[in-house]
Amino acid sequence: MTTHTAAPAAGTPAAPRSRPGLRVRRRPTLAVYTGLVLGWLMLPIAVMVLFGFNDTGSKVNFTWQGFTLDWYRHLFAIPNLTAALVNSLTIALVVAVVATLLGTPIGLALGRYRFRGRGSVDLLMFAAIAAPEIALGAALLSLFIVTGVPRGYWTVVVAHVAFCIPYVAITVRARMAGHDPTLEEAARDLGAGPWTAFRLVTLPVLLPGVASGALLCFALSIDDYVITSFNAGRTVTFPLWVYSASRTGVPPQVNVMGTLIFVGGLIIAGANVLFSRRRAV
Repeated sequence: MTTHTAAPAAGTPAAPRSRPGLRVRRRPTLAVYTGLVLGWLMLPIAVMVLFGFNDTGSKVNFTWQGFTLDWYRHLFAIPNLTAALVNSLTIALVVAVVATLLGTPIGLALGRYRFRGRGSVDLLMFAAIAAPEIALGAALLSLFIVTGVPRGYWTVVVAHVAFCIPYVAITVRARMAGHDPTLEEAARDLGAGPWTAFRLVTLPVLLPGVASGALLCFALSIDDYVITSFNAGRTVTFPLWVYSASRTGVPPQVNVMGTLIFVGGLIIAGANVLFSRRRAV
């Protein structure tokens, strides 16, 4: 006797078929471990945000004394701290622009062309990233002393640019590795010139990598302490000011500024992710 199985009604989704021998395993231990690690990483940031609202009457901001919004109202009450923050922001902005302009062609060449010395350049980029910051800072300090360049604002910019270029180059190189060169060749076959084909085909593919490299440069520059301390001279940046103030007491405005920088970084990073996903659709 033949048994007939009723077909599913129209519009009714068919039940998913499970693969033989495939079982979904839940690992609560791994989830708990991941949550603990993320919580541990976020704990210092949470403390910084919390103590930006601490109603302390002195520079010592280590014990909770009550909630207040006064430090947000008087964010720029300390002129030296405000000047240090402005120095850090402007240096990071200049470094992000210059390092991106210099590092993008290097990443494009490494990911697109084969040339003599390509392996050496690639190795140099990774070596610059792997090298300790203290080594790069000391080397740049020696360079400025030997050449007689007075240390100050612009030596910090030069030092940070030298430090950040490899990050942009490696990021763009990784983005270029997934690009199909035949797309640009097709644009050339359809009559587009070299610059037009690059601007309309290659550059849109590279933009997420370029943006990521620029944001990485900005983040690395604004919180750098080691390289800056070697080459700053009398210029004071936000990390240098905070370190010097930690000996006598860090005012709550430091926590507020750190919170605003963190929130601003999250907004920029989120916007970059949304932009990349929108371009991928």
